[in-house]
Amino acid sequence: METKKYRVFISSVQKEMETERVSVAGTVSSDPELSEHCEVVLFEKEPLSGRKIEKPYLDCLTGCDVYVLILDRAYGQPPIPLSATHEEYRFAQKKGLPMLIFIRGRHDVERQRETQKFFEEIKKDGHTYRRFHDRIDLLPELTKSLRRVLRDTFRVSIPNQTKEENCALAKMSTFEQQILDVDVNALDMNAVADWLQERGLSRNALLNRLREKGLVQKTPDKVGFQTRAAGLLFLGKRPADTFPQCEVFADAYSGMEPDPRPRDQASFSEPVAQIVHNVVDFVMRNTRHPIRVAGIRRVTLDEYPQEAVREAIVNAIAHRDYEDGARKTYVKLFSDRLEILSPGNLMPPLTIAKLTRGKYEPCSRNPMLAQYLRHLGLMEQRGSGISRMKRLMLEHGLDAPGYEYRDGYFCVILKGPGKNLDRVIVDRNVTAPASKEALLTERQRRIAKWLAKGDSVTNRNCQKHFRISKVTAMNDLGALVNVGIAERVGRGRSVRYLYKGEKR
Repeated sequence: METKKYRVFISSVQKEMETERVSVAGTVSSDPELSEHCEVVLFEKEPLSGRKIEKPYLDCLTGCDVYVLILDRAYGQPPIPLSATHEEYRFAQKKGLPMLIFIRGRHDVERQRETQKFFEEIKKDGHTYRRFHDRIDLLPELTKSLRRVLRDTFRVSIPNQTKEENCALAKMSTFEQQILDVDVNALDMNAVADWLQERGLSRNALLNRLREKGLVQKTPDKVGFQTRAAGLLFLGKRPADTFPQCEVFADAYSGMEPDPRPRDQASFSEPVAQIVHNVVDFVMRNTRHPIRVAGIRRVTLDEYPQEAVREAIVNAIAHRDYEDGARKTYVKLFSDRLEILSPGNLMPPLTIAKLTRGKYEPCSRNPMLAQYLRHLGLMEQRGSGISRMKRLMLEHGLDAPGYEYRDGYFCVILKGPGKNLDRVIVDRNVTAPASKEALLTERQRRIAKWLAKGDSVTNRNCQKHFRISKVTAMNDLGALVNVGIAERVGRGRSVRYLYKGEKR
């Protein structure tokens, strides 16, 4: 008999509490007992219903069993008459759902005026609440409270966490939580401002915002700040100077096996977002790019789909075991495949079989890092990166990704076309802009395809091939020049036309 899962709705201002929301989801999904009985519901990660609903967040809350409110300074939008978070609270109150309420900090007077009124309403309604400083305080308190609700409300037999179990839970992100003896001058404050989307704040204000996100902490004397590992990894100028395991090594080999003399090598020690871009560039410059003709366009293809390569390295960086300081992440490019090796195994209950079937619930060993990459648009929001990588490979004409464990590494294998480059497929969406094609006659389109194959064309060629006059051929070639598909080179009798159309 399948165990009933109780749906736990997380209510907060999404933008303000992004990190906390994803951390709660990751913590519950990685807890062997809570994950068996609970499913965390984040409205922004729920699939679209396809129905026109005035307040979809309330529709999402309708099917939930437990309501969790996490409140900070911001009230949320729209403030007239109530924010979405405030409406969710009243809706859950009316339904009589069990409520777990967590308030960040003791800075009540600094909260927005509407938030202060909201907080007063919570207290008047008689609800108890817990205060927390950052997610390190929040997560154990939330999981303990959730266990109590399961026992007392739903009569689920689930024991309290022992001290050992609580320590095991913390292993999910121990690396991220480390407090370093590293001054915050190691952080790139321009990158900090960009991430927080707060260009007008002072340096101290930015650091206080990072402190709320759990990325830095006050020094023992309360005068300055010191960075946590997650902060250095995300926003440091050179994170690998402190954590050598953050470096990524890339090797490109000429054959199907490693050899002592790779044809190209590189190492990357920048912040994680830059590493992702650099690895994709490394793979692209060391792989082939066949040319195809699609309609009237000449298209340059990639041996591997760039988005699949990006997804593979992002997953390796986001989910690797950073506590293993002896291993780095490796990118190995062979003549027939690309391998990306990430230290550590999959987080339970994930297995290779579940990944291959596509039947799994996403969880992360490093939820803050995963959240940061998602915030930069480098990770999928709903944990669909693995299935997306499979789709991209198949649509490219290649095999689905393979997975294996190897000497303490989790390895993602993207199989290339090998010697058969014809396997690589032109994206069916690659066509000439409709406006250009509409301007051409059928004969001019045929000349454009001729050019796209890489041949040069002359007026005499066109006269002979299409049995047209010199003036008609001149007009056709002139039309192709006017729309930017052809260019004219040479003078007099040596005039010829070359392809100038858009490339990809």
